[in-house]
Amino acid sequence: VQSDTRTSVCKQVTGGEKTAKPPKATVKQQQGKKGPLEMSSKKRVPFLRQVVSVTKKVHRDPRFDDLSGEYNPEIFMKTYSFLDSIKKQEKEMIQKQLKKCQNMEQKEKLQQLLNRMTQQEQAQKKQQERRERELSLKRQQRELAKQGKKPFFLKKSEKRKLELAEKYTELKRSGKLESFLSKKRKRNAIKDKRRLPSQKDL
Repeated sequence: VQSDTRTSVCKQVTGGEKTAKPPKATVKQQQGKKGPLEMSSKKRVPFLRQVVSVTKKVHRDPRFDDLSGEYNPEIFMKTYSFLDSIKKQEKEMIQKQLKKCQNMEQKEKLQQLLNRMTQQEQAQKKQQERRERELSLKRQQRELAKQGKKPFFLKKSEKRKLELAEKYTELKRSGKLESFLSKKRKRNAIKDKRRLPSQKDL
């Protein structure tokens, strides 16, 4: 047995029996699942190559898309009217926390949050009043059109004058007119002072 093994080893060394070499691969193995295939440089690249089409992601903005529908403020206010009650509850809860709070930093944060909520309420109230005013004007125009008269359309400056007149009557009713006018005078005086030429320019 030993002599047989020796003779087989000698034949392999001397070249009697050639060992089978593995065949050369024209395409190298893919590095990982997502890695590209490495083609051999010895093989010519075909004229018509296989191109893999990549699907491009199209981002959709719901504000400017027709699929989301048109914005109607009246429908929006009716749909999300339940948020007003939630905001009211949150405001009451913050007011209770503000009364109980002893830490000054936390108290300042709660006060800032409360002020922001009140400002949002006031802005929403003004917006609602403006919308109601516009709707009343539209109703008047429709009535005039039904009667056969020519409807009139207010300019922005005229709308602004009406808003100021309503604001004036509201301030007069609440008794805050004098304080508002004094603040307005101070602001105008500061603006006039800025417009005046400084002593350096003279």
